[in-house]
Amino acid sequence: MRAAKVDANQAEIVEALRKRGASVQSLAAVGKGVPDLLVGYAGHTFLLEVKGANGKLTDDQKIWHAGWNGQVAIVRTVKEALRVLKL
Repeated sequence: MRAAKVDANQAEIVEALRKRGASVQSLAAVGKGVPDLLVGYAGHTFLLEVKGANGKLTDDQKIWHAGWNGQVAIVRTVKEALRVLKL
């Protein structure tokens, strides 16, 4: 089993989302290209892939994102994460 890789900015993003009333569940341990965060806010569900300033999607993430028929967003900052939730 591989150790979940979590970007350094993830904790800050999670904290900011929770402070604004969002439910946040880390999916980092799932792997296989699945986004890092499952977020619930105002009756809606969001999937967020957290990347560092220069981070790029892995091949697994590219495949997962291309095959997903729902919402998924790549975020690098708290501001970007809040924008996805329209906060």
